[in-house]
Amino acid sequence: MPANIAVLGDGAWGTAVALLLASDPANRVALWSAREENARILRERRENVNLLPGVPIPPQVELTSDIGQAVDGTDLWVVAIPTAYLRTTLQRVAPAVRCDRPVLSLVKGLENGTFLRPTEIIGQVLGCPEVAVLSGPSHAEEVSRGLPTTVVVASADWELARTVQRLFSGDRFRVYTNLDVVGVELGGALKNVIGIAAGIGDGLGFGDNSKSALLTRGLVEIARFGVALGAEHQTFFGLAGLGDLVTTCISRHGRNRHVGERLASGEKPEAILASMKMVAEGVYTAKSVYEKSRQMGIDMPITTEVYRVLYEGKDPAQAVRDLMLRQPRSEKFI
Repeated sequence: MPANIAVLGDGAWGTAVALLLASDPANRVALWSAREENARILRERRENVNLLPGVPIPPQVELTSDIGQAVDGTDLWVVAIPTAYLRTTLQRVAPAVRCDRPVLSLVKGLENGTFLRPTEIIGQVLGCPEVAVLSGPSHAEEVSRGLPTTVVVASADWELARTVQRLFSGDRFRVYTNLDVVGVELGGALKNVIGIAAGIGDGLGFGDNSKSALLTRGLVEIARFGVALGAEHQTFFGLAGLGDLVTTCISRHGRNRHVGERLASGEKPEAILASMKMVAEGVYTAKSVYEKSRQMGIDMPITTEVYRVLYEGKDPAQAVRDLMLRQPRSEKFI
């Protein structure tokens, strides 16, 4: 099924997805950079040297910072802009484009202040008629090198989900469909908060027992929050929930786990973020989810402690002790 696709956002994940789509020679793929300097370097090197070193970008991927050139004649827009920059970037390009075609979000996060999910921001700013989300355990470092990966696409429009499934599927990339957009987006966002907690545990030298407990209770926390906001419980035990959570908490590629490790060593959040090339969405999501859960009266102990470490300067080791010494209770799964 040949298609013309514009990928908006030249980060690691946007670049990896452009490479994935361009692996079908029938597709025309444009990778749009928000800054001309980035596009120039990509064109000169044909490689995302900072984020995906050693992975060549083939000639069939058009590299541009001209939004009109990128989206002209396309069948699908794929948005891969971090949540923290999503609204401002889209507002900048919105006057120059007319969003009259489907949009696929690759973004994992929640907007501070509004608590909007990425598909909601895209719909609000661009006014797109149809929006879907692709999520699941999918590190760009592995997808860009053709390692087998399985994800899920969710949309209220079943035909759009099926179209994305057909377009993205191949012998190294398998796509399932889902109707639960809320659950898929919340799973992709909240797992990053638990990923920071996992990194703290790793940085403090904890073992397999604590990591397993964290994943188990972290998943309960994610599902509890998601169901309260209208998601389906079963979604969190699929690829966008459990699958993505496991990868985020154990992988050496996990940027949120990396943040947690450095927090455990005593570094301050501001210094950590300033030194990173990629965006650790969990840092921003922790603030959004902590504030929302308090407003709604939802018990989220792991998220609360991650928030306190990030925004109140709490000692990570003390945060773990406080979690372990919480009032004993029966095991609940929501």
